[in-house]
Amino acid sequence: MAATGLVSLLPPARCRVHLIESDEIGIVGVGEATLPQMKSFNDLCGIDEAEMMRATNATFKLGIQFVDWGSLGSSYIHPFGIHGPPGTEHIFHHKWLRASREGLPGQIDDFSFACRAGVANRFDFPPKSSQSIGSSYSYAYHFDASLYGRYLRTIAERRGVRRTEGKVANVETDAESGNIVALRLENGEEIRGDFFIDCSGFRSLLLGQTLDSPWEDWTKWLPCDRALAVPTERAGELTPYTRSTAMEAGWRWRIPLQHRTGNGYVFSSRFIDEDRAAEQLLSALDEPTLAEPRLLKFGAGRRTESWRKNCVALGLSSGFLEPLESTSIYLAQIAIMHFVPLFPERRADPSLAAEFNRRVDLEYDRIRDFLILHYHLNQRDDSELWRYCRSMSVPDSLTEKMELFRHSGFVEKYRDGLFTPPSWLAVYFGQGLRPEHYHPLADAIPAAALMDEMDDLRADIDDRVDAMLKHSTVVERYAGING
Repeated sequence: MAATGLVSLLPPARCRVHLIESDEIGIVGVGEATLPQMKSFNDLCGIDEAEMMRATNATFKLGIQFVDWGSLGSSYIHPFGIHGPPGTEHIFHHKWLRASREGLPGQIDDFSFACRAGVANRFDFPPKSSQSIGSSYSYAYHFDASLYGRYLRTIAERRGVRRTEGKVANVETDAESGNIVALRLENGEEIRGDFFIDCSGFRSLLLGQTLDSPWEDWTKWLPCDRALAVPTERAGELTPYTRSTAMEAGWRWRIPLQHRTGNGYVFSSRFIDEDRAAEQLLSALDEPTLAEPRLLKFGAGRRTESWRKNCVALGLSSGFLEPLESTSIYLAQIAIMHFVPLFPERRADPSLAAEFNRRVDLEYDRIRDFLILHYHLNQRDDSELWRYCRSMSVPDSLTEKMELFRHSGFVEKYRDGLFTPPSWLAVYFGQGLRPEHYHPLADAIPAAALMDEMDDLRADIDDRVDAMLKHSTVVERYAGING
């Protein structure tokens, strides 16, 4: 992905990209779900959407369904879109709060086009008009991460990236500056360069082991440190959303692809052992398994510097946050997007590294807070994990956000960082947090008129959703692997 991004976004005269990788080293692949930013990245790199989907067995994704998270029996969707009509994002949830207090039935999900289309297993491409309720959403993909990597490799090589098959055995640094000057492979080959991108995963061979960038541990807030992943046969409806179901000691994912379904259990070894976790995962599956569960170990946190000297780390070499909100691939992609405008000359300027680290740290910190929010805002009392998460202290940055929303319904809109106010609103309401007050602007019309407006909007959304094609039909026609 890094090679494809760099060769596609940087002028050929400015750099030559040399990719070193080994087919013997597999990818972590905990999640196969993405965010809408994936489409933006692919578009910038000139990647054909339908071709990519066929090559990766992809389906569309309108959001993430959370089951049993706020309380046992609860369910909500974090949609890739807003609640209410376009242009009303700042006030709609306040109007819904007032209407709810006036007796309006249902959830705020009822007024999200992406939510309603998702639960109906419908899909269509958003229209270009920004005024229609049908344009109030975006979409992402579910795909096979291994196939996506192979697909990008083909594109990168076609565009001029030189690829060397091999494993790095030693890293040579300059005795005076400490910069990396060369990599020596297991077969003895030496590869020299001016700048190095560390994509070595949890090993962080260049940034962590060689340049000694410290690790900042976040497991006190995000205690899950294991995952069991297992594929099953495809069966039933092809849902246009990822499902996350809270379990005794973590949560279980379900990701529908064209040829199979990805499943897994992210859990904390402090609260359950691996054998018991495997039993819980396998007993919860609806379809026959296609392989034995695969165990992955990790810890939440990030490097204090993702750019040090003449090396930038991407993805797992830089940090790790569990795939609860499908952020793993995003964090690698956004790092590429932050790196490109700061791309150095032969000599890396420390000011460039400082700005890159500021941007990447902000991305990680804000995603961290958003993930913690899911765990902390729970009313479950059925297991130790959920009791721990409900009572744990959280970062001050998150406490301030929650208190502001609890008092007034206000959600901060920041310039940099992934999750915008509609995402925070979805989780606040879905996890059971309601503001004590709504904004006075919601009182601008009489209660009866407000209720009529809400009823009309819900009916309009449902009528439009009913006119959409089934998700499986759109996938088959647009990018079916058997087409």
